[in-house]
Amino acid sequence: MGISFDGGFWGALARIIVGFNHFVLVYFAMINLGYLAIFAVSLQELWRFVQRSFFSDYDQIRQSDLTLPVSLLVPAYNEATTIVESVRSLLKLNYGQYEIIIINDGSKDETLATLMRAFDLQRWETPVRRKLRSRPIRAVYRSMQHPNIVVLDKERGGKSDALNAGLDASRYPLFCSIDADSIIESDALLRLVKPFIESPQETVAAGGIVRVANGCRVEDGRVTEVRLPRSRLAVMQVVEYLRAFLAGRAGWSAARSLLIISGAFGMYRKQEIVDIGGYSSSTDTEDAELIVRLHRAMSDRRQPYRIVFVPDPVCWTEVPETWKVLTTQRSRWHRGLLQTLWLYRGMIFRRRYGAAGMFGMPWFIAFELLGPVVEIVGYVLIPLAWYVGILDRTFMVLFLVIAFVMGALLSVGALLLEEMAFRRYPTWRDLLRLLAYGFLENFGFRQYMSFVKVRALFEALWRKAGFRRSDGREAGRTRAIARRRVSRGMRQIVPPDRDASTRIPPWPRDSRACCRSRTAGPRSGRRIPAPPEAAPRSRR
Repeated sequence: MGISFDGGFWGALARIIVGFNHFVLVYFAMINLGYLAIFAVSLQELWRFVQRSFFSDYDQIRQSDLTLPVSLLVPAYNEATTIVESVRSLLKLNYGQYEIIIINDGSKDETLATLMRAFDLQRWETPVRRKLRSRPIRAVYRSMQHPNIVVLDKERGGKSDALNAGLDASRYPLFCSIDADSIIESDALLRLVKPFIESPQETVAAGGIVRVANGCRVEDGRVTEVRLPRSRLAVMQVVEYLRAFLAGRAGWSAARSLLIISGAFGMYRKQEIVDIGGYSSSTDTEDAELIVRLHRAMSDRRQPYRIVFVPDPVCWTEVPETWKVLTTQRSRWHRGLLQTLWLYRGMIFRRRYGAAGMFGMPWFIAFELLGPVVEIVGYVLIPLAWYVGILDRTFMVLFLVIAFVMGALLSVGALLLEEMAFRRYPTWRDLLRLLAYGFLENFGFRQYMSFVKVRALFEALWRKAGFRRSDGREAGRTRAIARRRVSRGMRQIVPPDRDASTRIPPWPRDSRACCRSRTAGPRSGRRIPAPPEAAPRSRR
């Protein structure tokens, strides 16, 4: 092509391109070997789960005195069209004692009026004892038809704020967060509570699997027939969800490195969540931030704990069927991942945080967070190397095999796990269609998702105002100093209400800064005084 690569600028450029291409090859080999290892652990864990579940008697669990009552927290914002059907489906759950707390988070539509008409709500004058930070609660309502239904009407504060208000109003030792537009299977709570019965002292959180409801037949708040959606984009997401949950989270759970429990369906021990300050609005993904903070808090206390994934309790949810909505969703997820990892960067490669700090968080930084960047740059430089005539054909074949064939094999493996363990898709036509899309997603769909993640990453890094939530509100950590109190012989962090004049720093700082405290001797008997409130500082 008339370009000399013996020396000078072009020679240096050629060496950079060749060197990076080899780095991409090694990087892709490492990430796929890692995924294969996680897949192998997931396969073993799912096999054990199927064997244990075969002998499970869920009716006995429901009637057992060891089965703890559960508070179902359902945040709702502008859900007037679906909220009644969702609540009625929750009333049909096969579980002993539970309450349903719907938090109307400042809805602008008829959400509250619809609930009042459907369930004969009457205002309840009993005040809610405030322990966690949340926007003011305007009123509390109880159903005259169903005594276990409570509705909170509060000012708009976002999902994490609504969940904190629901936690304050809840009565039971376990709580389950559920999206207002999700559908829970009738036995899901019985299956999800099982780890809390098996290891009552150690289990602090458990998450179930989330499946795609698009295309399924739903009658009376129940999925009566499982079918694949007609939308090709939605079918791609079915493969994604199966791979993420069955071939991913099952393995991370077995390795004690589970960093995410879906906000659509997760169960927690209430006191442990209250002890760490409840949900936080410091990131775009409050569910992931809560789990990482829980890992850190339990490790700091030197207290044995378990955060587990249970692959059988099913929550059905609608996924986006347009590229615009999907792009917005995935951008928010990746920003939340960046914010969470930055906020708890002090846990990385720290032995005191166990497998989560030594293995889970480094993996998520090296491959989940930065993987899309390496992939996109590789897609740019490899054609460039071919154009200037320095691309090795052997390298190109290896790259294609590792990047595409291995990715397709992982998707097919996840589908085989689904077929082996659960067989939710009964027809061969659906199974063959999933297998086809497991291959096709590697040619266009995955590359676009990587581009969306890279764009979200750079938007978060270069945005002058710092991290912002998807609804436009800033979501950094507040500068207010937390009040401290002693509860049950342990330190408990109680964040104060946010001051309106408090400015948000451009990056979420290490959350340990607001949780450090002076240590008193275990036998001193001294009450540790709360530090004085610090006046908010303005940022120049």
